[in-house]
Amino acid sequence: MKYVCMDTSHRHLVIALIEDQTVVAGCAIPSWKKQSETIFPKWIELMDQAGWQASQIGALVVSVGPGSYTGVRIAMTIAKVFATTRNVPLYTLSTLQLYAGMMENAYVMLDARSNRAYVGKLHNGVFIEEPSIKTLDEIKAERNDDLNLIGDLDLLGMPKTEVDFVANFCDLKPLWQLVQNPHTLVPCYLKEQSAYLVK
Repeated sequence: MKYVCMDTSHRHLVIALIEDQTVVAGCAIPSWKKQSETIFPKWIELMDQAGWQASQIGALVVSVGPGSYTGVRIAMTIAKVFATTRNVPLYTLSTLQLYAGMMENAYVMLDARSNRAYVGKLHNGVFIEEPSIKTLDEIKAERNDDLNLIGDLDLLGMPKTEVDFVANFCDLKPLWQLVQNPHTLVPCYLKEQSAYLVK
């Protein structure tokens, strides 16, 4: 089956075209606040590169956040419309999972502004602690050598880590969650809408 995977929830535009267990084409482009402008041209470009037609797409996969209030909704809205109009399955996964991939003892932190971060502890793609928002001081206090930090590590004065988002989409396939009713799918924000106005 042919799958189109999309993520616009944080700093990148990520699109992966996967057939069965193989990545056919993909991109992960820094696109902060520009995902809505670039997602369709890149999708078309990758479809042409793979030689796929829209009618061949068997399912969609989309990240549900946490992340940018607007960013999360870009890919999700596109995926929901495509899935419902084409009557194909829609799957989801967390943005934190997408960053961690199948890494062991992963500690993902993504900038939530106001000296806070979205945090997830995962092992082989599975959450071992519920996603949450923590202050940078809380994160510093619970760091230890057993954890593999990934994400916006510059918040802690550390170099950012490189993430192969396209490969992670594929590797996490056993953990994709089927959406029973795309109309009821909503983003995972982890904070109230008003909090997104705080800088």
